[in-house]
Amino acid sequence: MIGTSTRLPAIQRLVEIKTIAELLHFKISTLLLHGGKLIEAVTWFHQHKASYEKVVGSTEFIFLHWDWMSRQFLVFAELLETSSATAQGFSSLNQGTAEISLTEFEFYPAYYYQLAAQYLKDKKCALELLLSMSETAQEINSCSESITPSGYVGQFAQLLEKGEGEALTFHSITDEEYTRYTISEAKRFQDSFEIIAWLKRSYESFTNLKAGRMAARCAFEVGREYFDLADPNNAKKYFDIAANFYRQEGWVTLLWEVLGYLRECSRNLGALKDFVELSLEMVVLPVTSYDDSGNLKNKNYGPGGPATFSGRESIHQEIFTLLCREAELLSSIGGNGFKLATDSPLHLEIDLVSPLRPVLLASVAFHEQIIKPHAMCSITLSLLSHLPLPVEIDHLEVQFNQSMCNFVIRNSQRPLWATSSNTVQSGSQVENEPSLVLVPNNWLRLTYAINSEQSGKLECLSVLAKLGPLFTISSRAESPAAMEDLSVWKHENRVESLPTKDPVLAVFGQKATQVDELEPQVDVSLGASGPALVGEDFTLPIVVTSKGHAVYNGELKINLVDVGGGGLFSPRETEPFSLESHHVEICGIDGAEGNDESESETGNIKKIQQSFGLVSVPDLKEGESWSCKLEIKWHRPKPVMLFVSLGYLPHGSEDNTQKVHIHKSLQIEGKMPLLISSQFMLPYRRDHLLLNKIKPAPDSEDMSSLPLNEKSVLVVRAKNCSEIALKLVSMSIELDDKQGETSCLIHQGGGCGDSPSSANLAPGEEFKKVFTVIPITRTSKLDLGSVHLKWRRQGSNITEACVLTKHKLPEVIVEASPLVMNLSCPPYAILGEPFTCAVRICNQTQLLQEAKFALADAQSFVLSGSHSNTISVLPKSEHVLSYKLVPLTCGEQQLPKITLTSARYSAEFQPSAVASSVFVLPSASHAKKTNSTVK
Repeated sequence: MIGTSTRLPAIQRLVEIKTIAELLHFKISTLLLHGGKLIEAVTWFHQHKASYEKVVGSTEFIFLHWDWMSRQFLVFAELLETSSATAQGFSSLNQGTAEISLTEFEFYPAYYYQLAAQYLKDKKCALELLLSMSETAQEINSCSESITPSGYVGQFAQLLEKGEGEALTFHSITDEEYTRYTISEAKRFQDSFEIIAWLKRSYESFTNLKAGRMAARCAFEVGREYFDLADPNNAKKYFDIAANFYRQEGWVTLLWEVLGYLRECSRNLGALKDFVELSLEMVVLPVTSYDDSGNLKNKNYGPGGPATFSGRESIHQEIFTLLCREAELLSSIGGNGFKLATDSPLHLEIDLVSPLRPVLLASVAFHEQIIKPHAMCSITLSLLSHLPLPVEIDHLEVQFNQSMCNFVIRNSQRPLWATSSNTVQSGSQVENEPSLVLVPNNWLRLTYAINSEQSGKLECLSVLAKLGPLFTISSRAESPAAMEDLSVWKHENRVESLPTKDPVLAVFGQKATQVDELEPQVDVSLGASGPALVGEDFTLPIVVTSKGHAVYNGELKINLVDVGGGGLFSPRETEPFSLESHHVEICGIDGAEGNDESESETGNIKKIQQSFGLVSVPDLKEGESWSCKLEIKWHRPKPVMLFVSLGYLPHGSEDNTQKVHIHKSLQIEGKMPLLISSQFMLPYRRDHLLLNKIKPAPDSEDMSSLPLNEKSVLVVRAKNCSEIALKLVSMSIELDDKQGETSCLIHQGGGCGDSPSSANLAPGEEFKKVFTVIPITRTSKLDLGSVHLKWRRQGSNITEACVLTKHKLPEVIVEASPLVMNLSCPPYAILGEPFTCAVRICNQTQLLQEAKFALADAQSFVLSGSHSNTISVLPKSEHVLSYKLVPLTCGEQQLPKITLTSARYSAEFQPSAVASSVFVLPSASHAKKTNSTVK
């Protein structure tokens, strides 16, 4: 509703126009955004802003224009934030038109929240200026309280009562009354809180968008608003965010301004240490402008003032006047408002990533990489400072990881203050210098000689500079070879110099060196009697002999390491015949005083594990010796490296005495002593039809088959595969469970060669023993147990315990044989004389068995008899095939081979080549000689 009956005054007329334009803009933007037309909505907003941006009106009351502009950006930001159109990807949008070029940030609400806060800040500043210049600004008439929006859009009127009890009426107002009303309304609100809220929303949004620079700017503006509200705690929080980002970017001028605000916050909070650190960071910034107006023109600077060289000098003098005053002024209160006390010195730590690194840069270089103990070594200390003015140091403390090497450098022209550091011991090295002055951007180089009595790594940790009685700076020592550039100074146009005059040290110098150990005068010998054998307790003597040093508090460390690098531990949870998880382990140490594998109060053995042992060595005088025996057991053949380390004190238990170490190593081969194998043999010239052997099942292809209730022969061989002669004590087969005892019968047989109790095996020699196995239960898997072989080395003590080696016998299949073929033949034959050979086919089933046989001819014999036919064998009976043969050739000859095929089982079998052979003698006289020899 727009009123046109009367002409409004100029200010109110402009307010009406802007109000109507704002309403129309809101409706148009809402429609565009709800329609998904994001670019059109943003373009329309820019046209709306451009149309009214310069329509200011009265410059005296310009705060009304800034308030209206702020409201436009705020409303559009809220529309963007609640609209679904902003969810689409901006990269796919054609940003901008021919008239207006749009950036990506203009599609995000954060951009508009930031500008809304900026315009509201302009409104606050304009209002404050108006109130300060207007004489009647504080005299707001009470009649302004009766002014209210009228019934027309964008218009205001005064609400008056005509008479007592009568209705209220609207009366037009003048521009003066309207401005008084707007000023009174503006004074009621705290614009700073609105500004902070909008800037926070903008900061969070820019942070989520990974727009670090925009977020840092918003954080800085939030901090400034809190600073204006005299809230240093919240201001410091956001100033720190901006300062951290500007440090990373290297923006010196902006960083200077933020540090100026932080410095004032620390002053208001009474934080002396933060105040000093921020002040020192400001004075070492690479500000090169000598103009008091600073690097930026037409700018209102913060508390730090413009970033100029004179500003650096002023802050430098302020800080060092506060901290480096004389003793009689220590308790006075300076112009900074900080009170110093003698019992609270100020100490600053500067590490490699600290922004205070340009204040004091410490470079340390050893002249030698390796030094001998008790030998003097030169070290160069170089100090660099980017402070604007020279600084005189009272004394320096150089600190090492070996505190005995710490030393002090004194300035002869300064008084000797009591040190607050606990790292410098009494009697430490003290060097005097006629002057210790740090000139800006120039290296202060100092070279001294130090002595180290402790072996190992000697490293310079830090350099502590004392500036006055209550101020110290500790800078982390750096190696010239690894020194990095200062982040804010590396792009400055300046002449760089080397930290040392020696260019080799400047490029390759290190802040650490290696101190060799004392030459040990104690010998450790390891004795081994050849390779170790799996299963035995291998004994290794260790002898410690003093040849020049006495031994005090000696410790013997023993380590076993796999040579191949695979580790001594088995990754498998269970392994055959070995419950131990380690392939090689230390079993114990014999011969040490108080020998006991378990730790006791008086025993010397401290700790023994599978691959590690720690043993205390008794005190030895010069020329004495001590020995022990290390027992190691191999569970698998594996070469190992034995490392033995002896650490001792040569001069008793003195506090400053360092242990001397001796390291010895020995590679020991772990080998298998015996290779055990087994073989099953059926009765001679008695062949069985074993169906599983002819047609094996998928899961039993590698398993042997034995006939049920038949005597089978098991031959066990043990071959000495080591380089050491062994003595076999016994060989037996032990069943693993009671079920095996009821499933088969095993009879011990005889051995090949000497008796089992006295069998000696040379390297490569083999021992055989025969066992008889009679299966009595039909099963698909018969466990025959394990071969137990007891042995020991030849020449060892008879009372020494034997080593037991176990070999698991393979599982076999036991099945009933339906047909058995026996071959009856004389033990020998005579050339030209006939002899009889019978083949007996036995049916062991309850069924009639039909079989087909075929006999092949042999060139060495003349044969008479049926060559092929089909026969029927009654249940539990046998059928005999008889042949006459006349040998034609002397020597061992193969009999004609017979093949038997079962019709029921569709399986054929034949005698083995060994069973179907006979030896033919040339004459009967040779037969008589053979018989007499056998008798």
